[in-house]
Amino acid sequence: MSRNAVLAATVSLTLLALAAPALSQTELAVRAPADAVTRAGYDRADALSRSVFWTNEQQLNPMDPVAGVKLSQALRELGQFDRAAETAQGVLVVQPANIEAMLEVGRAHIARGQAFYGIAALEQAKAAAPRDWRPLSLLGVAYQQVRRPDDAKAAWNEALRLSPDNADVLTNAAIARIGEGDAPSAEILLRRAAAQPGAGLQVRQNLALALGLQGKTAEAEAILRRDLPPEAADQNLRWLAARMQPRQSATPAVAPALTETSPTARTWSSLQGG
Repeated sequence: MSRNAVLAATVSLTLLALAAPALSQTELAVRAPADAVTRAGYDRADALSRSVFWTNEQQLNPMDPVAGVKLSQALRELGQFDRAAETAQGVLVVQPANIEAMLEVGRAHIARGQAFYGIAALEQAKAAAPRDWRPLSLLGVAYQQVRRPDDAKAAWNEALRLSPDNADVLTNAAIARIGEGDAPSAEILLRRAAAQPGAGLQVRQNLALALGLQGKTAEAEAILRRDLPPEAADQNLRWLAARMQPRQSATPAVAPALTETSPTARTWSSLQGG
């Protein structure tokens, strides 16, 4: 080998040696999972930001069950129900006893209108965590969706035994009553829910629905105008007024959010603003 060739080879090896550590550190920095503080901070972010963040985290470590569950939740909130269900189911392949993943499987299938496929996971969660009210609350919704109302009521009663006056459970049970055309019974449950310290906007909006469907327009309007901007409140009131017209013609009132299946139908849940 000539002297020039040896010199060129030496220079090349030196440059590679200098570059290699820098590239390795850069790659490590790019691919390192986020720390606990960063992850906790994303719990307060919007669903789109969380979906991007947790997608990256899951790509870094497909075996990370936390990333899988959090991604499933964000996808569900974005309306990507099929992907949410698949993602949560994937967590159970890695970690079969993950209760949070079981709950997300149930939530995703309920949200996509196919609760039947989430019942097994929710029943598994109920068996694994018999003191946890959440599987029971979700099972009530799932049973109601597959037309098992007695099982739904039993699940909600058991959930309330574990967590008395739980606003989420009461609201789920009340929405089922509205779907059955029993707005007065739903009102009772929703007033109990709204009285709880943790009750939020959604509870009050559902109470307004139960009141409006009974013709208690003044109280429903007071709730809506307290919680929503004027334009949103007006839209909700017009929606309720339209739903009261069939009732005035002796047609039973049924909760449209549970009965209208057209993707273009304007439902109560699409109008509430919360």
